Amino acid sequence: MNRYKLRPSRLRRFWKALGPGLISGASDDDPSAITTFSQAGARYGLSTLWVAILAFPVLASVQEMCARIGMVTQKGITGVVKAHYPKWVLYVLIGLSCPAFVLNMGADISVLGETGNLLFPQIAPLYCSIAFTLLLLLLMIVLSFKRLAQVMKFVCLSLVVYVAAPFFYPQHFIAIFKSSFIPSFHFDKPFLLVVTGLTGAIISPYLFFWQTSAEAEEAGEDAHTVNQPIKRKFFIAMRKDIVTGAFFAVLIMYFVILTTGTVLHDNHIYEISTVKEAAAALKPLAGNASYTLFSIGIISTAFLIIPVLSGSVSYILSEAFNWKSGFNKSFSEAKEFYIIIIIAMFIGIIMQVLHINAVKALLFTTIIYGVTAPFLIAIILHICNNKKIMGKYANHRKANIPGVVTLILMLATLVILGYFMLR
Repeated sequence: MNRYKLRPSRLRRFWKALGPGLISGASDDDPSAITTFSQAGARYGLSTLWVAILAFPVLASVQEMCARIGMVTQKGITGVVKAHYPKWVLYVLIGLSCPAFVLNMGADISVLGETGNLLFPQIAPLYCSIAFTLLLLLLMIVLSFKRLAQVMKFVCLSLVVYVAAPFFYPQHFIAIFKSSFIPSFHFDKPFLLVVTGLTGAIISPYLFFWQTSAEAEEAGEDAHTVNQPIKRKFFIAMRKDIVTGAFFAVLIMYFVILTTGTVLHDNHIYEISTVKEAAAALKPLAGNASYTLFSIGIISTAFLIIPVLSGSVSYILSEAFNWKSGFNKSFSEAKEFYIIIIIAMFIGIIMQVLHINAVKALLFTTIIYGVTAPFLIAIILHICNNKKIMGKYANHRKANIPGVVTLILMLATLVILGYFMLR
């Protein structure tokens, strides 16, 4: 009897221990990522499944470094760069990140409106966007970070629907296995753009900022400085959180590509230009209810990503200008932090007013991320190898391998892509 009584307790403790890592992983599968994964599956079938397999160690490694920076320095990446690097590095960091994050958020808000319209056809997409955005803004201002994180963790569970979808459609398991573990590569511009978009979607730069700042904020009283020892249990808990979040993110990526690669590609649907077309991938699972199922999944991911994106922009600018920041603070304690979030969300709504195609904007955003991510990974690697900043918690040689290999591969892909673009 005791053995069975312990199981719920262990599961409960494991769930409670999950925090920024799980949220980062789940928010990695935001509408822009889901759209990019769907486009890759629709256009190239199962040919890009191997990207998901390779993405797991890379994502886990980079996120662990970001979390470690937050735990050790009690600052976000912007705060560390401002304190230890030349000003031009800070300006480049802001220039590479904030505009892309705002564009991403605007596109996500547009998709939020379109998916809301799928659920409630009588309500125009713009009004759906405004209603959902105001609800999110209210939750972000009223709830503390810990309470907001608890809500966001439960929202993560809705993404499991993408894992179930392929099992309701005939699958060729030998082909799936080959595509998963034997990389196929096409040296042409469209395929390289898709691969760049996929890497930018799963290794999203906004997660670097969010993970670092959220880890520092969540630590609270348990935070330590570089000169003080950090208890081993904190590192173990952090790494479990990171690995779980990275696995969750890559799992969703894998099954979205698998679903669209068999459902859409095999039925000669090679392009996705609207939210309704993306919803068609779930039709074998839910029939005519696929739009409803898809809408719930997209709205859930948007409810995850919009706080992460707006929070990332606000963390960056607040640290750059020495403003108080953090979801643990009230509006009166950190006015600038919340005002930045409000402005960023307002810009997002404007994109809906301008009738910018949300799906194209989302795909464009992931390509931007694929271009900017290598430079941000280089900065993170440099910070984690700087003993003046990280002390004894600096990277050892083996810890650098995933990041360095990723950096080289991403830069090589960009060079080849640049060659095809200029040719």
